[in-house]
Amino acid sequence: MSCVTHQPNSPSSSTALTISDHSLLCLSHVLVSVWFCCDRLENSVHLLVGLFTGSDAQCRLQAARCLHELSHSPHTNVAAACLPATPYLLTYLSGQSTKLTELCLYTLGNLCPDSEGVKEKLLAQGIIPALASCFENQKHNLAVVEAVGFTLSQLLQTSTAAEKVIPMVLASSLPSQLLSVLTPDLEFGLGAVIECAWCLHYLICSSEDHRVLLAHGALRHCSSLLVTLGGAVACGNKEEGMELLIWPLLRCVGNLLPSCPVEDLRSQVGDFDLLVALCELVHAYLHIQPALARETAWVLNNLTAHSSEFCSAVLTFNLVQRLVPLLHFSQGINTMVLRILANIAHKKKEFCVQLLELGLLSALCATLKMTEPEMVTLSLDVLFMMIVSSPQAAEQFVRLGGLALLEAIQYNSEGQMRRRATYLLEQHLLTYQ
Repeated sequence: MSCVTHQPNSPSSSTALTISDHSLLCLSHVLVSVWFCCDRLENSVHLLVGLFTGSDAQCRLQAARCLHELSHSPHTNVAAACLPATPYLLTYLSGQSTKLTELCLYTLGNLCPDSEGVKEKLLAQGIIPALASCFENQKHNLAVVEAVGFTLSQLLQTSTAAEKVIPMVLASSLPSQLLSVLTPDLEFGLGAVIECAWCLHYLICSSEDHRVLLAHGALRHCSSLLVTLGGAVACGNKEEGMELLIWPLLRCVGNLLPSCPVEDLRSQVGDFDLLVALCELVHAYLHIQPALARETAWVLNNLTAHSSEFCSAVLTFNLVQRLVPLLHFSQGINTMVLRILANIAHKKKEFCVQLLELGLLSALCATLKMTEPEMVTLSLDVLFMMIVSSPQAAEQFVRLGGLALLEAIQYNSEGQMRRRATYLLEQHLLTYQ
């Protein structure tokens, strides 16, 4: 035979590679463990960079793993010592090896938060256009897209992101690329979608001007995906990790709503399916993740505070009957639900009449007995709007024993509550006393 498949005594190239790989892995552990003990360890990093930039692809990959291992170090001086490697980490983002690209991305992401100097250097070296280019070239590779999202999210969370990072990101193709990942197809891969959704959240919450993101359709994309997730949850599908996607989407929508002109709201969030989806999410996570249920109610609050049309839809789609029972839950859920009902009552007198017909006064009589000052104060506000809007409301409230409740509140230690109760009794319920 003309070819030899195994030569145990011959130092072949494959054997040499194995030794080199093992040495590099050992070096990475040594570097991390003795960082404080050696003043000249930077020389070892330079050696590592030399291997990282060499022509041997396998050796380069192992050197990348070594740098990645280093980037996990809790020692604050590691990031600065790794600066010689950053130009090459950025260069390899456009390489052919997706595994190497992933390692470079996660290494860059780990280095970003540790040092303002490193972040400044990376921005000067062009990390934002490099990430945008990598995203575009690898948009069909979910693992790389997820890694790009991770690195970008780390940059967006740095202390000076609002001044130095976000303007560069908004001026790039990254916003539209991030939104392109928010697909209603849950088979697309949750990991990449979650990372991109958190990036959008950091972009939104760190800036006040949301016109660029609204123009890119951020509110529309996030709302559409929430509708899909709400429908999936309503059908009993609570895939593991789904809540990690719901969190950033809720925050994106909740924070974008106040910036969206009322006349554009329907075109931005679509039909009223979002209302139904949000109600489904509140009920789905009420017992297993009450904080997430409260966050969902917060978005409902922002939506109804912003639009009479959506307040009307809450009534039309019989969602009040689903919200009222939540007034008995704690952990801020009841407060947020009462704010939603207050938004509806505040918009139109006709809405107050409809709330009266739906039995809201009975629920208010229960919330007026609560020990939470905020709940009692909000209940008094909603009660005032209903009584002013309809004479029947005052009569029904008296029949329900409401006068005794208000008289009891007059002895409360909270001055604001006492004044509200007294005003209602003296100005609107005097004839019933």
